[in-house]
Parts: sequence; C-alpha cells; structure tokens
Amino acid sequence: MLACMAGCTTGVQQSMADARIESLIGRMTVEEKVGQLSLYAPAGVDIVANPQAAQQSIDQQMADIRAGRVTGLFNNEGLEGKRRAQEAAVKESRLGIPLIFGADIIHGFRTVFPVPLAEAASWEPALAERTARASAQEASADGFRWTFAPMVDIARDARWGRGVEGAGEDVYVGRQFAAARVRGFQGSDLSRADAMLATPKHFAGYGAAEGGLDYNTVDLSERTLREVYLPPFRSAIDAGALSIMSAFNEIGGIPSNANAALLTGVLRKEWRFQGFVVSDYTADEELIAHGFAADGREAARRAFMAGTDVSMQSGLYMKYLPGLVAAGEVPKSRLDDAVRRVLRVKARLGLFDQPFRGLDKQDGPRFDAPAHQALAREAASRSIVLLKNEGDLLPLPRSGKKIALIGPFAGISDLFGPWRIFPDQAPPMGIEEAMRSRLASPDLLTVVRGSDVDAPIAGGIAAAVAAARDADIVVLSIGENEQMSGEARSRSDIEIPKAQQDLADAVAAAGKPVVVLLRNGRALALEGGVRQASAILVTWFLGSQTGPAIADVLYGDVNPSGRLPVSFPQTPGQVPYYYSHKRTGRPQLADAPAQMYKARYLDATNDALYPFGHGLGYARVRYDALEVQSGRMAWDGSLKIRARLSNTGRREAEEVAQLYIGARSASVTRPVRELKGFRKVRIPPGESTDVDFTLSRADLMFIGQNLKPTVESGPFDLWVGPSATQGLKSSFVLVPE
Repeated sequence: MLACMAGCTTGVQQSMADARIESLIGRMTVEEKVGQLSLYAPAGVDIVANPQAAQQSIDQQMADIRAGRVTGLFNNEGLEGKRRAQEAAVKESRLGIPLIFGADIIHGFRTVFPVPLAEAASWEPALAERTARASAQEASADGFRWTFAPMVDIARDARWGRGVEGAGEDVYVGRQFAAARVRGFQGSDLSRADAMLATPKHFAGYGAAEGGLDYNTVDLSERTLREVYLPPFRSAIDAGALSIMSAFNEIGGIPSNANAALLTGVLRKEWRFQGFVVSDYTADEELIAHGFAADGREAARRAFMAGTDVSMQSGLYMKYLPGLVAAGEVPKSRLDDAVRRVLRVKARLGLFDQPFRGLDKQDGPRFDAPAHQALAREAASRSIVLLKNEGDLLPLPRSGKKIALIGPFAGISDLFGPWRIFPDQAPPMGIEEAMRSRLASPDLLTVVRGSDVDAPIAGGIAAAVAAARDADIVVLSIGENEQMSGEARSRSDIEIPKAQQDLADAVAAAGKPVVVLLRNGRALALEGGVRQASAILVTWFLGSQTGPAIADVLYGDVNPSGRLPVSFPQTPGQVPYYYSHKRTGRPQLADAPAQMYKARYLDATNDALYPFGHGLGYARVRYDALEVQSGRMAWDGSLKIRARLSNTGRREAEEVAQLYIGARSASVTRPVRELKGFRKVRIPPGESTDVDFTLSRADLMFIGQNLKPTVESGPFDLWVGPSATQGLKSSFVLVPE
C-alpha cells in the first residue's frame, strides 16, 4: 500500500523516471536547479491568508517561468491562469519542466467541510479520509495537485489559534487523523488526476508555542518532542506523504526552518524520508528576524544546508544559492539532491507525462457536488459534541413549544471558519432557516440577535430577555467568529466574549430552559449563564452544511456522537491543559480533599470542566464486565481486553469506548493516563455489545533516559471508559523478557 501511495510505479517505470530526472539534472544550469526549489504566490493576486511579501508583476513572473526560475505557484484559483503559466513552463522554457500548483486546502475547496478540529471530534479517521478525498477531487478539478495540509501539530494550549487546523491534544488521535488525511488527499495512486500531494505541517513543535502565541518561541525537551510532537509526522510519512512543511518556530534556540537535527537527522537519517521539505511562507527570510542569520544570504545558506529543499515566497534561494554554490559554501551534491527530490515527486504526480491534465476548461466540475454536500452534512452532524443535557431537554420538540433563538450566530455568517480563501464556495444554510424547516409551524420560532460578537447592541439584551420570557425554550447561539481562530489569531482570554456573556447571563436569568450552541475553534472556558445552561452543544465551525447538521442533532434526526478531542478547562488560567499530564511529586489526587503543599490552584481544582473524550448521546450507556486476559502480558505477546457496553435508553446509542493505560513506575516519569485505542460502536435500545482491544509491547513504548525508544516490564493500570477521567479500571503486568 505504501508503494502505491507513493505513486504505484513499477521497477521499470521508476528506472525510466529516474533516468529522465538524471538526464535533466545533468543538463540544468545552477540557476535552473534553484528554480526548481523556488515556489511563489501568483503575481497580481493578494493571498488573504498571508502577509504580502516579495510580490512580482505578472510580466516578471511569466519571464521567470520561461527562464526556469519557478517550480510552482500556490493559491492561484482558476484554470486559465494556471494553464497560461504551465504553457510557459512546458512549451517556452529551455527544458520544459512542468510547474506544480499548490493550495491551502485545509477543510474543503468548493464544498466546505468542518474544520479539522471539529472532524477530530467525530473520532472517525475514516470520515476525515473521505472528506480529504472529496476535497482533493474538487481542488484537482481546478488544477491543484498539492495541498499544504494536513496540519498534524499537537495543540495543548487553547490560546493558540491554529489548534483549529489539527486533531487536538492527544498523540494517538493525532496519529490516526494524520494518516487518514494523507490517505484521503493522495488517494491510492499519486499519478491519478484527482490525487493531491499531502504536506504534513508544521515540522516541528509549532503547537507548543509559549503562551499559546502564534509564531512564538518553543522550548521543549527532546523527550517531549519525540513522544508528543513528532509521532503524528511519522504516521503521516508512513501513510505515504512525500512533502513536509517546516515550522516558523524555534526549538531551543534553533529555528525549525534551519534545524539540521530535525530536517536531516530525524527526517532523512532516522525516518528515511524520500520526499522534499518546503518552508512555510517566507520562513527562511524570517531567520533574520529570529536573530539566527545576519542577512538574506546567510539565511538562505542556513535553511538550505539544514534540509529545507524548497523556499516559499521569499525568493532568497534564487537570489543567493547560485552564488553560494559558486563560492563552495553549498555543495553541488546538496543542490542536486534537493532538485532530484522535487523532480521525483513531480514525476510521481504524472506531471511530466500529462502536464495539462486538470487544466483544460471543463463544462462542469469533475466531481459529484450533491454527494459532497451530503458528505459535508454527515461530517458536520457527526462532529457535534453534546456536553450536557439536563432533564433530557434535547432533542427539541417540533410542535407545542415556543422557541427563542438568540445570539449573533443565528444566520449564515461565520459558519465556514478560517482558511476560506477561494470564491464560489457553496452558500450555507443558517441555523434559523434550518430550525424553521423542522417545526410544525414556523411561527413557533422567534429570532433575536441580542448582541454582536464582541460588542453590545442598543436594546439588544432587553429584546432578548423579552423573547426568552415569551418562549418555552431558549436556544442560545454564541461563541467565536471566524476571525477568532486560525493563523495569527491567538487569544489571551478563551472565555466567551464579554458582550455575549452578558447576553447569556441576562437570558439565563429569565428562568427558561437554555440550550447553548457553541461556535468555536478551540476549547473554551465556560462560565455563568453559559456554564449553567441545561444543555450545551459544541458546534465548532461546521462548513457548508452547518444549519442542517445542527438542526439534525437538535431535533433528534441524528444522535450526537462526537467526543471532545481537547479538554475544556474550568478557567482560562488552567491552560495549557491536557489530560495526559504528569503526577508530580506532590500530586493533588482528584478523589482526595484539597491540601496545602500539593500541586493545585487555590481557586480551582485540577479537573477539566469537560474532559478529553467526553460527549453524550440521547441514550445512556453503561460500562461493565471488564475482562483483562490473565492480567499478564508476555514480553513478545499481547494482551486482550474486553468490556461490555449496554444501552439503557430507548433510542439507539453511538458510543466511543476509549482504552487508557498508565505505568505505575518507570525510569522516566509517565503521564497519568495515555490513550491507546478507541472503538465507536452503535448499540440498539436495550441491547449490549462487547468492545475488544489488543495491547502489545509496542503500545507501552516510551523515550528512555538515553532518548531512545524503550519498554520496561512492570505493573500498569488500565481503563476502558467514555472519557479520560472515567471508566472501568483494571491492571496488568508486563512480564520481563
């Protein structure tokens, strides 16, 4: 399968491709070689998701393409411009090397799917693989063959805005979704017309930025780097990824874009990565601002020699690498290796054989748009997390009850989330329209905005309170807008904005049952009327089918099955917060009275408000009959675990059973719990099902004192349950070799 993911070439085909590439390299000038390592935004187009840097005129860029000084363009929407550029590269340049067109296809192209953090809440990697596949089909129909996704950074600080692009706080979940998204983007064969080269990013440790501040310094132990932040990248590579994007941040004083230990040591020597490394936007030039390079020439040399093969947007490679090669400061062999990697990937994408495939004008899209909209609705509804449902307030009745929909997110704004940079994306249906369509009478629904996202509206709270008093049930749609999550959108305060919190508190005081619909791209610290609501649904940014999906869950057409991929803290001051923390030498145990001189806050417990893995459905599930085979795992054997899940409700249940372990002692301190498996199962009303897990010695591995993977025998605790803080508990012993 991995060979297929890398291009499905036979030995003979590979030999022919390699011979073609070596022939090209032998004929290329140094400047043409550097051109294959230089990537740019299209001239004359503002890329809204990036600062404008090193802009070129259209005439200048076309001249550079004809001269072989450009390897590809990114985020240039539309077929006409791509075709014109490709004609210049293939028909008018000396060697005719085709361009590659890339784009930030983060969670959809024409059809907008839920943001990646939301999809991770589905706990269904196969679902993420399907939406990535659909995204690739749509984007490749517009000529794109390369995506700068998936983001596989582990994010444990909710202040960091880019957590919305990843799979949350857990390594195991992160690995599953990283591999699934690579498989989805690339398909079974990279040479197919609808395949896109995936780019796991950002290598590495970007999610550990100090203070949750985007682009900020990272200072990690090598052990934490290897145990937490690198594994999702390894899983993505094992799934077939052939490009990787380096990160903006430094680690321990060395910017990632010029970190030879990472880019050459880990990627090339340890993992035998065969693809190429591309810098993030102008990251090589930013070595100067880091204070790591004195000028552009030194920045280009440091980045390139560390292992960054392709420079994005800065133009530093084209400006300085030819001279560095001539001066002997960059070996010709290093230059040829980088060019060889890029050309091999272009060959595996089929660009040499069919450079215009996907660039011809189409009468219509080469994908099933209705099917993709149906998939978007499925993904959205399965990403919603029910945090609480006191008195079984949900699902809502379709008749007989008056409902007040209050808040700034009742309409169609702020549904897509960050990274919506292409036009003509399907217009969404808002919550109001979707809710009215389910009611016996549309007059049962009253809608009041109440406040703007971060500012009050004159008379807004009074109107909202009046509507609440006149209603039987209040649905409060509040949270973050699209500008509060994503790149360069860190928040020092992860609470609901004050104007909306004031609205929520006033509405709660009206005394009617309240259902909160949270719109968010991160874990939030909930308080007051939001925290005390009878029911809370986390609805994230769900994309094109937001309204219908939310209505599906509100009215019970879909049983909520999402589970949190991030912990919701009690207060903003708890962040960074994650379930798999260490004990410390003075632990404050969760089931013990608060004590002084323990690791605890004076004004809050150490618990999450809603823990990682938490989520409810419309039927209750009981866990029992935990069986751990013999309680002993042989050194070269495995351990079978089984638990019974029983649906005690009157509706179908869909449960995510989670397996956690914790070493009682080790030569390196270990987290209190670590997720090692999960199963999502459907259980009919009144019935039971068994869930099975298998552990092997590899699942118990950690980075030892010598910074090498190791396993140690001894006792382990084990839990099977519905979240990181609940479950049936048992134990086992790993028997020495």
